[in-house]
Amino acid sequence: MTSTQPAVSPATLREVCGRWVTGVAVVTGTDHGGQPLGMAVNSFTSLSLEPPLVLFCPASTSSTWPLIQQSSRFAVNILAEPQSHLVRSFARSGGDKFAGVPLRPAPDGLPALAGAVARIVCRIEDVHAGGDHQIVVGRVLATELFEGDPLVFHRGRTAGVALPVG
Repeated sequence: MTSTQPAVSPATLREVCGRWVTGVAVVTGTDHGGQPLGMAVNSFTSLSLEPPLVLFCPASTSSTWPLIQQSSRFAVNILAEPQSHLVRSFARSGGDKFAGVPLRPAPDGLPALAGAVARIVCRIEDVHAGGDHQIVVGRVLATELFEGDPLVFHRGRTAGVALPVG
């Protein structure tokens, strides 16, 4: 028996999924020449604690992801509430995404965004096809935690969220 129900349109799925609150992160890496690369993502999540794995999903049309993939390592910079302006910078295609963006030194050599609330350094473990995106699984090599409240994405907008600790 086949279903006669119409397919869900991309616009409808985007609107429905926009009701889900997600965090906002910038995945950074370097090209073979050591130049910094970065892209905004809200499709980031923890996958496994043992072994330590995370995942994110870049669009298959991304021009940044293939360059990061070549280096086999990346860092996830979890943005803080005051960093909403970085989302637009790192979401766009082309141009110098790092212009005016404060970085801090990191021993792993991957771009580290100053002011992020956390940073996770990974080695690419696996990449899977996922429709019009790719599913990137990263093995966590190191983590860093900083003070601040996270930036969240909901219904096409970013906002800060301060929740009680404890």
